[in-house]
Amino acid sequence: MAVSTQFIPLGFPAPEFSLPDVVTGKTLTLSDIKTDKGFVIVFLCNHCPYVKHIIHELVKTANDYIARGIGFAAISSNDVVNYPQDSPEKMKELAEALQFPFPYLYDESQEVAKAYQAACTPDFNVFDHRGLCVYRGQFDDSRPSNGKPATGADLRNTLDLVLAQQPVPENQIPGTGCGIKWKV
Repeated sequence: MAVSTQFIPLGFPAPEFSLPDVVTGKTLTLSDIKTDKGFVIVFLCNHCPYVKHIIHELVKTANDYIARGIGFAAISSNDVVNYPQDSPEKMKELAEALQFPFPYLYDESQEVAKAYQAACTPDFNVFDHRGLCVYRGQFDDSRPSNGKPATGADLRNTLDLVLAQQPVPENQIPGTGCGIKWKV
């Protein structure tokens, strides 16, 4: 069943975190990700068909915008006991196979997902040069079942506005994906 990004008022500061990067083994914090131009925190997982549908275009988008000074991090918060394909070992395999240009962080406690009020994978949070959330919307209007190719158009438009320090429209189409697999 598809779940959508939760609407919460924009303008909140990015919640702090300290999480292991599954590729390097280093613990990273928010200050390692954020830049003075803006940054993206996206909740992903390995097994979700919505993530699989956009992942190649997400890597391309991240490469394009990291080169322009935008920070990026992906976080997986899924319960790996019931979803072993989302384990840190499998996360590392995916990140290396697709050459993620961003760290892929593991939120074992699920506290970071709760702090960001993440609901689904993928779930995008874009923060401006001040570190305030300006976007919690969709990557683009493609879905695994609608035949539209992934382009990242909505995220790209948002990041262009962030880089120009222009206001991001508050009327945003929520992202859609698999629900976060919460521990019980």
